[in-house]
Amino acid sequence: MSDKRKELIVSAISNGTVIDHIPTDRVFQVIKILGLDQLSNPLYFGVNLESKKFGSKGIIKVSNKFFEHEEINKIALVAPSATLIEIRDYEVVDKRDVTIPETVDKIVKCVNPNCITNKEEVTTHFNVIYDENNVMKLSCRYCEKNTSKENIFFI
Repeated sequence: MSDKRKELIVSAISNGTVIDHIPTDRVFQVIKILGLDQLSNPLYFGVNLESKKFGSKGIIKVSNKFFEHEEINKIALVAPSATLIEIRDYEVVDKRDVTIPETVDKIVKCVNPNCITNKEEVTTHFNVIYDENNVMKLSCRYCEKNTSKENIFFI
């Protein structure tokens, strides 16, 4: 048996954010909803990586990018198992799990075409609710229409 190293080394980032523990099937969605595919910053990502906690996972590293509150809420809605790790001068300065907010404002479109938020320039507001099967949904404060996770459209 050989003693060859069998790991992939990915460059450390000097400053930026690592989004870890993303469900593998959500990595590209996270990249898209955060507009990371439009940045000129170095971006590293991996899918189907081994994870002791989840079996497999995805990871995204973005140099020189720190996420705002609304961006973190987007991550939480599509990848609630994710962990955010902020790096400054190659050191971890903050590490936290994302949490699904109780309310979601401005970042999601209502699925009801007749909702006032789709007819006029009214900011969207949703309450996060859970159905009888503990499945998360967004309930529009204006029309009370519920949006399931797979139908969330980010503005």
